[in-house]
Amino acid sequence: MKHYKLALIGFGNVARALARLLVRKQEWLEQQGITFSFTGISTGRHGFAVNPDGLDIQKALQLVESGQSISALSTSPVEDSLAVVKNSSADVLFENSPVNTQTGQPALDHIRTGLNLGMHTITANKGPVVHGYRELTALAKSKGKMFRFESTVLGGAPVFSVMREAFPLAELSSIKGIFNATTNVILSRMENGESYDEALKYAQSIGLAETDPTNDVDGWDAAIKVAALVTVLMDTPMTPQQVNPTGIRGITPEMIANAKAEGKRYKLVCSAEKVDGKVTASVAPQLVDSSSPLYGMMNSSTGITFRTDVILDYSIILSEKPGMKGGPVETAYGLFADFVNIVK
Repeated sequence: MKHYKLALIGFGNVARALARLLVRKQEWLEQQGITFSFTGISTGRHGFAVNPDGLDIQKALQLVESGQSISALSTSPVEDSLAVVKNSSADVLFENSPVNTQTGQPALDHIRTGLNLGMHTITANKGPVVHGYRELTALAKSKGKMFRFESTVLGGAPVFSVMREAFPLAELSSIKGIFNATTNVILSRMENGESYDEALKYAQSIGLAETDPTNDVDGWDAAIKVAALVTVLMDTPMTPQQVNPTGIRGITPEMIANAKAEGKRYKLVCSAEKVDGKVTASVAPQLVDSSSPLYGMMNSSTGITFRTDVILDYSIILSEKPGMKGGPVETAYGLFADFVNIVK
């Protein structure tokens, strides 16, 4: 039986969903010879806690979700996230602090520190993938550890691992898909007659869109996902600024109606293409017709299509199901899958 000490940097919706998933799968993990304890937690608003002998995760969840500090759970004083990493004695670091599209910080420093201390690192944060993939991958290799990030694009869907494991030495020539559920919900509801403002308010009411929806509706969330895919799968460093996205604010009800009359619909299309070693990428609203796999992706559905030199148009689609809007649980599963694949 191998025991793993886990540190959680960031304890928002995704990290709390991960903690609950790990607890729910605890018996199954034990059957695979894996046990775990939580030895460090860093939150944005509810304090910091470390205990190398194990924190009471249920108490931590209760405290945070009732608006209280977790600091009383700590066996030593820690005042910031880096101190949690350094004092947690963790074997595996889950880095889920808020995304910084411009620099990738402070997540980059959290992951660097964890790797240097001999921790496997797993993240749903796109910032360090875009701004530090080559450095962090090399550092992980030098330490005999792994740096994994399956949840950064399409939540828990196996996007990076499919290319890494199912398509060895395949040359990826293009990527196309819908990576942002919020904009897809807005465009779908506008097609059903709502205004942009009404559709946005709905997306906010179900927790899909933030109070400030800029990153979603202006295309920056989609752009950093494209940049991450290009950086990793096409081995070409790229930033969201290079993608230079165009969002959906300019799409009017009249445009939606005209497209519908022609049997077409608007989608915020994410794409990247590699030709003769040069990669071009874009995020912009495009008209698609029924011949496109993107046409049927409605509401919160998302997906991606890969084209390689050996298999053309391999697609992964996450279809919306009644009562399911995507989000923390799906993203948490990607983190969980990375953990299981690393420790097995």
